[in-house]
Amino acid sequence: MKTINLSGLDMNYYVETLDNGLEIYMLPYDNKKNYFISFATRFGSEVIEFKDEKQISHKLPLGIAHFLEHKMFEQESGEDPFTFFSKSGTGCNASTSFDNTQYICYGNKKFEENLEYLISFVNDPYYTDSNVNKEKGIITEEINMYEDMPDIKLEMELRKNIFHKHPRRIDIAGTVEEINKITKEDLYNCYSNFYIPNNMFILIVGNFNKEKAVEIIKKKLDYKKKEQLPEIEQVEEKDEIKKSKTEITSNIEIPKLAYGLKIPTKNLKLDSVELDLYLNILTTILFGASSEFRERVRNEKIVNGIHTEWENLEDFRVFYLMASTKEPDKLEEEIKDEISNLSITESSFNRIKKVWIANEIRMIDNIDATVNNLYDDILKYGSIISDRIDKIKSMKLKILEELIKKIDFKNTSIVQMLPK
Repeated sequence: MKTINLSGLDMNYYVETLDNGLEIYMLPYDNKKNYFISFATRFGSEVIEFKDEKQISHKLPLGIAHFLEHKMFEQESGEDPFTFFSKSGTGCNASTSFDNTQYICYGNKKFEENLEYLISFVNDPYYTDSNVNKEKGIITEEINMYEDMPDIKLEMELRKNIFHKHPRRIDIAGTVEEINKITKEDLYNCYSNFYIPNNMFILIVGNFNKEKAVEIIKKKLDYKKKEQLPEIEQVEEKDEIKKSKTEITSNIEIPKLAYGLKIPTKNLKLDSVELDLYLNILTTILFGASSEFRERVRNEKIVNGIHTEWENLEDFRVFYLMASTKEPDKLEEEIKDEISNLSITESSFNRIKKVWIANEIRMIDNIDATVNNLYDDILKYGSIISDRIDKIKSMKLKILEELIKKIDFKNTSIVQMLPK
């Protein structure tokens, strides 16, 4: 078991990798009563075609990763995992994203029993023609519900404008037409190729005994062998956005606006962690909670609320800004003006660095926030970033300025959603 110090936080996390490739990440707390466990696979909705170990190509129905996640909760024994966990007051859930699926449980009792059960039910798929067909109706309702949700509709329209062919332009749940193609054989095929030890990891944070946790995991999963990872067919995505602007309507009272910036990364000479730090500090200064832009649009009562985030892809970074606004044309103009008049001072750059370091120190005491940070690290970078505070301290304004010169800030798309 490797012990790794989280620099500047006076804590250690621990990593154990089984012979079959399963990664176990653990961050124990002595001063907490609760714990959080995630059992995850690097299989999400963006996998739409792959070759197996025999080089046989498999084209997947859209939304199958999300469908498979739903069906994992149906056990041959008839026992409902939600019922099992609730007996000890333990919560459980699952989620599918573009690049992963995770199964979680969280509570403050019966850690060992719950860890063992979480592994057991994820390790025991049960698909039949009957339960697969039943699920199609449930997920169809879910897809139809999403189509009536303005924020999701707005985001998906923006994604269609940004991406030409990349599967991130498609909703994670897929489409009704594609869902109806799914068979139990499709599900078992995906499970056997992607729910394999060397494509999965377990993350545990909170109050638990790390030696006992590893012992349980080995007992449950050591027998599994390392498998050849499937070869995922990559879609060739263009650098430029597909469409610069769209207007759509929905059942809303206040208009909404979505802005996206697409950045190809192949010519940016920074490693992934550094690149993300510099891009995040750029948009924090531009559009963050304490930015001049936010203060201005609030004072002028242009926006009702703003949400921003970055998305990591292998060859791109994409920035999203979503807002509710009574003046979408004015907000669009303000965003463009903010970027065209981009000017970053040493003082604002250093102020954000100090805020970030303080946030890192404060957030380590919050298990939920820490779980999200660690999980994101594992997915984005293949390991937990132990020296993030040191990396923040070493950031230089000159490097950001050089990065800015390489970004095409016109490679953007805007979607306005107006009331019907």
